Order: sequence, then structure tokens, then C-alpha cells
Amino acid sequence: MSLRRTSLSVAALVATSALVAGCAGGGATAEPEKPSAAPKGEVTFWSSLSGMSDVAAAFNESQDDITVTFEEIPNGANGGYTKLSAAIESGSGPDVVGIEYDRLPGFVAAEQLAPVDDLVSGDLLGTYDEQVRSLVSFGDAAYALPYDAPPMVIWYRQDVLEAAGVGVPETWDEFEEAARAVKAVNPDAYLTSFFTNEPQLAPMSWQAGAEWFTVEDDSWKVAIDDEESQKVADYWQRLIDEDLVKKQLGFSDEWTADLNSGVVNAWVGGSWSASALKTRTEASGQQGKWIAAAPPSWDGEPTGALSGGTSFAIPENSDNAAAAAVFLEWLVTSPEAIEARGAVGTAYLAYPGLNEVAVSVAPTDYYANDIYEVFDEASANLGPWAWGPKYDLTATALKDAVTAEPTLGDALTATQKATVGGLEKLGLDIKE
Repeated sequence: MSLRRTSLSVAALVATSALVAGCAGGGATAEPEKPSAAPKGEVTFWSSLSGMSDVAAAFNESQDDITVTFEEIPNGANGGYTKLSAAIESGSGPDVVGIEYDRLPGFVAAEQLAPVDDLVSGDLLGTYDEQVRSLVSFGDAAYALPYDAPPMVIWYRQDVLEAAGVGVPETWDEFEEAARAVKAVNPDAYLTSFFTNEPQLAPMSWQAGAEWFTVEDDSWKVAIDDEESQKVADYWQRLIDEDLVKKQLGFSDEWTADLNSGVVNAWVGGSWSASALKTRTEASGQQGKWIAAAPPSWDGEPTGALSGGTSFAIPENSDNAAAAAVFLEWLVTSPEAIEARGAVGTAYLAYPGLNEVAVSVAPTDYYANDIYEVFDEASANLGPWAWGPKYDLTATALKDAVTAEPTLGDALTATQKATVGGLEKLGLDIKE
């Protein structure tokens, strides 16, 4: 494929509007033209996910035709996507790369990724959950294959809930009651934290029924401060104001110390949190004290959302796209790839059937309940959601606003304004 050195164009950005419709009809999975000979050669593979070097090594050992060379790159927050974009533009990029769902539309809009429909097995894309598939589908094509689909879940210290006389919250009202009960037992303790550096307002708003980005008449509609999102913001602001949750930096030394000392006793995270939570708390003897739970409901009806998630794509100027596709398909669909990665990510895989393998390598014995059964439950009712055409604008604005604005509601309003302004500067027609 030829190298196209393009900036974000209006046409390309608007083309991502079909993300909202996704590929529910399966139209993007037409039977590909298969090469006359088996693909061979060298494939470079970039990812920031832990354990992927072992996955590449396992693939190399499984066959003799394709050799994968792995390079670990920084995650997006530490410049990984900037490095990737520059490498693709210069012609020095990888053949396969991991891109989170929220950043995928930007790479598609920049025309930096190749459609994968005609490179992978003809029926492969149709096997994925419709909402997950829509996250990698733009217009009439898919530009990546989903790897994981991590549901938002909440991790609780079960013994702390029991000591406070409350059960696992099934509604957000019950979550607030649990926070009050925990505080009543120990005035220095909190049920959970609100992360200022990694605010979970997007998945929590998704779970409440919000849609931050949709398309109307070929225009992007941005609704980051809509009614559902403001309801979420007001809820968490009240808990913060009443000292029922601790506002702090997530993944910090202070937060880790609070988990170990019993100051913080729950975590609004994702399925991927299992490994990280174990690593942070096992030294203080907390094995068997934590459980996973599906997020509470707002109106009595269970709803779900994803918390992060990664796809794998082929840059549009790959020198060996056919071989890259062979590795790509193996990477996201084979049990061997999951076994090779091991427990480092506690992945909840998007491809059907792979979670049976994930259970066997995940640190499930650390927890007091069946965490993969909870992941299944939390994934069962995903609402519609699309990431915007340049979500890094939104993510940066949200992090800044959470610390700068007086309330979380004000932070959403400021993020709305910054997102609309940023997208309009790129030449998009925006509706509010």
C-alpha cells in the first residue's frame, strides 16, 4: 500500500460518522480475496500491553513462514500514539499495532490504517458482539480487530461491607448508602476513591445511558454535558462534598497505601483491574477479601459499559499486510495467544470462547467470587456508544477540567466547550 502523508481532513473525519451505525448488518465482512500462496516474511508488532513479547514469541514458535519482531512502546498517556502516528507518516511504522478504542477513530480519520475486512477470514468480524464490533467499524469497513472488551466493574472489600452491615449495592442509591455505612463504622475510611487524574466519567456516563458522540445529518453531535452525564457528575460531586469518597490521584503511592490500610475499600475499574488490585494488596494479606460486582443500576434495569479496551490494526503502509493479517487474526482469536500472555492483564477477551482460556491463566483464586461470571454479567447489557473523531482533545480537556473547575458538572460543561471548539477548528460541522 502506498504511504499517504495526510493531516486530519474534514472528509476523513466526517467519514468516521458511520461509527455510530457500526457494522451490525455484517456488510463489512465480504469474502476476501485470498492470496495465491501462504503469506510469508517479516512482521513488526508494536504494543504497550504487558506480556505481548511472549505472545509474539509463541506465534513464532508455532510456524515457520512468518517472523514477528516485537517492540514495546509507551502507552498513550506517555506518548505512544504520538510515536506511532509519526512512524506511520515517515514509513517506519509497524505492521501490527495495538490501539485503544477511544483513539482508533483518530487514526482512521488520518487515513493511517488499512481496512482489515479483505485481509482476515470472511466471517470473522461477524462473530463479535455488535456493540464491540461497532467500535472498530467506520463506514463500510472495519479498521481493526477487537482484542478485549473490558466491562466496567466495581471491586469491593467484602469484609468491609459486611462489617458495615450492607450488601453489594445493586443501585447507585444503595452504593451511596454503603458509603455512609462504611464511614459510620470508621470515620477515617471511604468506600472508594474518585480519581482526578483518570476520571471515569466517560464509562460511568455510558453506563447511565449517555451518548457523548453521535451523528446527525453528516454532522457530529457532541453531548458530553447531557442530562445523563450531569446526573452522574452531580452524584459523585455530592459524595465528594460529603466526604463519602476520597478525591485523589489514581494509581499513586497514596492510593495504594490507602487500599492496603483499609482507608479505601472499593475501586470503580474494569475487568483489567484484577491483576493490578492483586499486585497492590496481596502484601497486606487481602487475598480472599475482595469481590467483583457488576455496576449498580440507575433505574433498576442493569446496564453496562466498557472501561477501556484495545484493538489491533494494520497501518495503511505496511510492507507485508498479508502476513500481518495472519498474525493479527492469530493474536485476537487463538487460545495459544491468551495462554502465552498469561495473567498479566486479566483480559476479558472480545472473541467468543476465549474467556474460557483467560479464566485458566487469570489470578481468579485471589478473589472471593467468580470474577469472570461477574464480567459476563457486566457485559450483557452494553448500551450504544461511540468515541469521538479526536477523543484525545476530550480526554485532555476532561482531566484538566476535573482539577480546575469547582464541580464535576462544571468540568463536563468545560469539556463540552473545549471539545466542540477543538473539533470546529479541525473543520468539522458540530451540533450540540
